[in-house]
Amino acid sequence: MIVTTKKLFEAAYGKYAIGAYNINNLEQLMGLFRGNLDSKAPFIIQISKGARSYTNKIMLEGLIRSADQVFPDAIFAVHLDHGDEEACYDCINSGFYSSVMIDASGEDFENNIATTRRVVDAAHARGIVVEAELGQLGGVEEHVAVSEADAKLTDPEKAREFVERSGCDSLAVAIGTSHGAYKFSGTQGLRLDVLEQIQKRLPGFPLVMHGSSSVPQEEVQRINAAGGQLKGAKGVDENSFKRAAELGVTKVNIDTDGRLVWTRVHREYFLEHPENFDLRPVGKVFMGEYARFIASKNEKLGSAGHLDEVRKVLAG
Repeated sequence: MIVTTKKLFEAAYGKYAIGAYNINNLEQLMGLFRGNLDSKAPFIIQISKGARSYTNKIMLEGLIRSADQVFPDAIFAVHLDHGDEEACYDCINSGFYSSVMIDASGEDFENNIATTRRVVDAAHARGIVVEAELGQLGGVEEHVAVSEADAKLTDPEKAREFVERSGCDSLAVAIGTSHGAYKFSGTQGLRLDVLEQIQKRLPGFPLVMHGSSSVPQEEVQRINAAGGQLKGAKGVDENSFKRAAELGVTKVNIDTDGRLVWTRVHREYFLEHPENFDLRPVGKVFMGEYARFIASKNEKLGSAGHLDEVRKVLAG
């Protein structure tokens, strides 16, 4: 069942964070639904600008509609990740998305507010909720590229003004993470002190963490053992998710980790089965591995086991 992120956030706030997982194809989608149902968790399907153009946006929407029928017990939102203004309007007008993100974080404060406000007005008129971003994460994710020198933590003093003037329904905050597989060097980590200050100024308001893959070192080592060349990849400590949820984070974006699972499975499979030329056997392996990955991630996020509770909230 497709719902708005607003309903999911109301159920989760202060208790756990909801996993927001980027998908691009059938195998990811099947593993995603199985993993969330196995762990009894609500979830968010994220579709990026790149995913919408990978084949055709209608193809991806059709897969999700089919999965909704195949897995009727699932409760999830469909969200546009890192959309520009044009993409947001396209998704709003499609009648399919329940949530969109307008990423105008590269603009100055006033223009970010103005752009976000236009998208909010269009989305709210159709019953769609809007995520915005204040501050900038470093790193690269598809069309979003920000150098570490240009990365900016979210200013807690400006966060409240931004939310009030833009009318957004949730806010992605920059608290030290970055996009991609190379999030930290040395002993760096999440700036929970900044997050705490933001929550004080926006009590009860849903916050979002981008760039939150943990980049498991076992995955990196297995990929490299099978011919990969990922050096120095490091991600977010999964044990920090619980504290972040207590400080108002209700949505945690995870993309890179899923790509690592895909890469590891395919590298190892074809190394062990050089005679194989059929995409289906390795696809089945990946679906199972991805389902296990999703279920494990939901345990860390605290969302596992809350599906029936969310169903009661929606019914009530």
